[in-house]
Amino acid sequence: MQNNTKGALLALLAFGIFSTHDVLVKYLGGSYSTFQIVFFSVLLGFPIATLMLMNDRMDGNLRPRHPWWTALRTIASVTVAASAFYAFSVLPMAQVYAILFTSPLLITLLAIPVLGESVGIRRWMAVIVGLCGVLIVLNPASSSFNIGHAAALTAAFGSALASIIVRKIGHEERSVVLLLYPMMANVILMGVLLAFVYKPMPIRDFGVAALIAVMAFAATLIIIAAYKAGEAVIVAPMQYSQILWATAYGFLFFDERPSLNTAVGASVIIASGVYIVMREGRGNTSENRPVLRTRSRFDAGTYLRVGTLLRRQAAQEKAAENTEA
Repeated sequence: MQNNTKGALLALLAFGIFSTHDVLVKYLGGSYSTFQIVFFSVLLGFPIATLMLMNDRMDGNLRPRHPWWTALRTIASVTVAASAFYAFSVLPMAQVYAILFTSPLLITLLAIPVLGESVGIRRWMAVIVGLCGVLIVLNPASSSFNIGHAAALTAAFGSALASIIVRKIGHEERSVVLLLYPMMANVILMGVLLAFVYKPMPIRDFGVAALIAVMAFAATLIIIAAYKAGEAVIVAPMQYSQILWATAYGFLFFDERPSLNTAVGASVIIASGVYIVMREGRGNTSENRPVLRTRSRFDAGTYLRVGTLLRRQAAQEKAAENTEA
């Protein structure tokens, strides 16, 4: 129980940092193109990522063993980065989170064709109820639906696709490949697009971009510690605390007040997501546990994935034990 409490508290801290990270993204989004924000946040995070990966002891090269799956995941992650950052720039933060929280529902659906997952009637009902929550948030009958909502939906689907691909190939593909390819693709593609949208940044805003990178990696390390301390079924639902941070930050810094539709729809989506996590954590309900084993938040390829880093550390510890034996 003490370990689970520690894991939950660490996760709450990490997702609080991630929410602050998103506030900075929204701040820069008021002055700069999404492509420029993604480019500098990933570029400035590369030294940290490199230091974390320098001690990789696994033999091999950086050629993917599953090139097509790796390519599809990389495309999905790059799409998520641009879509999520843009959505935060133009939509209320609570609304963006509500839509991004549909990712576990989409992971459950994608696990059927990709992983061969067998989804029972209870999880199907949770998915259907959660998707109804999305309709409540978006309120298609109104005239408020815009490209920002489409971007958030794209980010949710892309994140689910990227996560389910990692579940499919993660145990065979080198962790360095899974970690670096999306970051490299973001730097290269956003760097090309930067030529058309670049706007000079004063030192203050450049510092904010650097802080985005630092906060992303700090939060990632804390989430790793959370999953090492507590059970996944306890730690995973803590991601939904971001909606509270988003509501507070939106009110304090951007004069945002969540609409009744957003509040009701988000509650429905979160309840569905939590139910799916709890259901996967029970006995033999799920063979693959795709949502429970998705340890990161939305997979944007702008920072290292928690799940991949955890598998990498486990593999290194096992190799060290075999060496000692």
